Amino acid sequence: MAEAGFRLGRQRFGAREAVVMAIVNRTPDSFYDKGATYAEDAAMDRIEQAVEQGARIVDIGGVKAGPGEEVDAAEEIRRVAAFVEAVRERFPDLAISVDTWRAEVGEVVCRAGADLLNDAWGGYDPDLAQVAAKHGVGLVCMHTGGAAPRTRPHRVAYADVMADVLAQTLGLAERAAALGVPRESILVDPGHDFGKNTRHSLEVTRRLGELTATGWPVLVSLSNKDFVGETLDVPLQDRLTGTLAATAVCAWLGARIFRVHEVTQTRQVLDMVASIAGTREPAVSRRGLA
Repeated sequence: MAEAGFRLGRQRFGAREAVVMAIVNRTPDSFYDKGATYAEDAAMDRIEQAVEQGARIVDIGGVKAGPGEEVDAAEEIRRVAAFVEAVRERFPDLAISVDTWRAEVGEVVCRAGADLLNDAWGGYDPDLAQVAAKHGVGLVCMHTGGAAPRTRPHRVAYADVMADVLAQTLGLAERAAALGVPRESILVDPGHDFGKNTRHSLEVTRRLGELTATGWPVLVSLSNKDFVGETLDVPLQDRLTGTLAATAVCAWLGARIFRVHEVTQTRQVLDMVASIAGTREPAVSRRGLA
């Protein structure tokens, strides 16, 4: 399957373009920023900054991925729907993603202006794909190994983790397309840390070329994750270097969308990889020419 571009809302992305997706957590207990963008003003400031730094997609989430306080659908909608509408009004051309696994939430945020439903729990609610099809928006098809939302892996095992990633993500992608989700708006995500231990996430990274070779645009969410922390034995606040190393590897192997907290640093890594690969010219060229 040949490489292809993809489309989210008004935005079209080239066949070899690497795209930054900025994380915006509308949660008081997010694992990384501890609620720094829970307030609407702070969240909007975050989006403005991310766009200035080069993000072309923002991913808005109303529920912490890991275990924590119960957040029902009504509360999730309260946290994200009106905010999505406000972002759409301020940034009419920005690609807006919403991180949710619930069809009920997906329905509301699509009406509010979302372009992409980031289903981080691998089709746990099968109706979410139907919502994406109904509204003509994109869908992220992610591998979780069958884990339930907001659970951590416990002694999880695979005969071949990448074979399982391929089976689940490609199956979800083809199902979404069959339901009517635009093929050019379907993304696949190997799901680092989700339903995996650190060795699984490292293997998925090492073998990412098997997923990118399918031709589906690959999204990776690596930013400050536990597999980085365990690999280097560093705390949360010291995971940027490892994150950027994994980012460079995934970019070289063909990942297309990078869901991140640090936009500027990620954009620089992606530009450097693209220039080494020969798909981007250096920003300036003076050395040896004077």
